[in-house]
Amino acid sequence: MKKKEDYLTNDRISEVLFSKSPDEYGSRYQSDYIEIYKIYVASADNISSRRQTANSFFLTLNTALLAFLGYAKPSFGQSIGRLILLGTLAGILLCFIWYRLIKSYKGLNSGKFKVIHLIEHNLPLAPYDAEWEAVGRGSDSKKYMPFTHIEVYVPWVFAVIYVIVLLLSSLWKEFC
Repeated sequence: MKKKEDYLTNDRISEVLFSKSPDEYGSRYQSDYIEIYKIYVASADNISSRRQTANSFFLTLNTALLAFLGYAKPSFGQSIGRLILLGTLAGILLCFIWYRLIKSYKGLNSGKFKVIHLIEHNLPLAPYDAEWEAVGRGSDSKKYMPFTHIEVYVPWVFAVIYVIVLLLSSLWKEFC
């Protein structure tokens, strides 16, 4: 059985990307090529911006939910206990959604940069590919650690905090 990555080879991507030869395309091939490259690089920046906006949204939402849960004490009655239970479960669900969104953005960005590197093979300069090479292609953490490697832990940290809140609220209820 083939792995997912087998379908994402540079040859297959090139085959799809370069669907027409310069002769088939016509006289505007080179100028359109460069214009498409500029637009595509801008779209990669746009994805990064949307990713940061999503991270800010989830960070704010989780911080607000935890602040509320910190304020709502189990000793206020059984209804508050249920509210804390629902709040922590909702928080854990939000963390999972946030984590999956980060992974999705990572996959999309990885694909975009594969395409950018392939486009650069036909340009006089390949700045993105050269930059990626300069930082060890993401495999040398002393030179560069991809943001996603760090970013992906943030939802898990919040999820652990929610579990701790849930456990502490149960213990609080038990001892009071």
